[in-house]
Amino acid sequence: MTIFDLMQSAQLVAYWEVLVQDEAPYPCEELFPADKKRGISLKWIKGSRGLPVVLKTSAFDVHAIPRPRVGFDKLTAEMPYFKESTYIDEELRQELNLVLETGNQAYIDSVMNKVFDDETRLLRGAAASRERMRMMALTTGVISMTANGQAFTFDYQIPADHKDTVTTSWSNHTDSDPIEDIRVAKEKIQEDTGAVITRAMCDSQTWRHIRNNDKIKKAIFVLTNGAGAVSDAKLRTYIMDELEIDVLVNDKRYKDENEQTLKFMPANTFVMFPDGDLGKTWFGTTPAESDLMSGSVANVSITDTGVAVTTVQKADPVQVETIVSMICLPSFEQANQVFILDTEV
Repeated sequence: MTIFDLMQSAQLVAYWEVLVQDEAPYPCEELFPADKKRGISLKWIKGSRGLPVVLKTSAFDVHAIPRPRVGFDKLTAEMPYFKESTYIDEELRQELNLVLETGNQAYIDSVMNKVFDDETRLLRGAAASRERMRMMALTTGVISMTANGQAFTFDYQIPADHKDTVTTSWSNHTDSDPIEDIRVAKEKIQEDTGAVITRAMCDSQTWRHIRNNDKIKKAIFVLTNGAGAVSDAKLRTYIMDELEIDVLVNDKRYKDENEQTLKFMPANTFVMFPDGDLGKTWFGTTPAESDLMSGSVANVSITDTGVAVTTVQKADPVQVETIVSMICLPSFEQANQVFILDTEV
């Protein structure tokens, strides 16, 4: 047995899939479920759905009155390509050879698990890249990325009047009225599209501003004129009773290409949306999947619907290179039914 036998893409994928099966998914994995297509071009139809128009009455024995079709926007994008690699160098290979010589399978598995943990950083990075795109779409309506000399921008064309800024910042706990701001936004979506807002998302800072709001405290603690500490559970119940909206507080973080730690959910943003899928996370077919899976040049396995994991043996220097690549872009068919509220003036 050699290091080349142990470092195969199939083993790494199997390790990854066991590793993440008990981990909580990213919030947008539910909102934008994964799907796959051939190639790199993504086209979808975004319907300008509005309220239903009643059917016109008619006399008997006359031709039906034609109704014009509801408008649709056809959006087209070339999906961005993501690719990075890591490798087991000659020095680490020598250390692993010493482990292999022991013949102790439990020891070998323990050491290889540590190696796999390091290798799966690329797969975690791919998952974070997908969530960043979905969250950009959901909280701004635009995906914009620049790295490694490549720039990508795509606008999902959320209607301008489905984005707004509150008149009084929610950080002003005395004068602001978050419940009324949310109610107005909810009613706007229902008036324009017929969709009913049932879910919302914000970060902990924005949630704290809502929780500390004087009007909300007085509404919850009526007998003490707002004196008391509003718990997260009480606030969620109050918002559900008042607005029938379930709020998710999302504080998950990632590191960008410059190693800067950022939140997926930006501060001072409250985004609202209806039940159901908002779009899909589309994967294209990577060159590794198209050209290498059936050959002997490299070893390729697919995970997470469309992420290609490639392991390649290098002769000089002697090493095993692991390449993780994906072609991916979310669609956002329900973009018109989302309301993005900036909570800071």
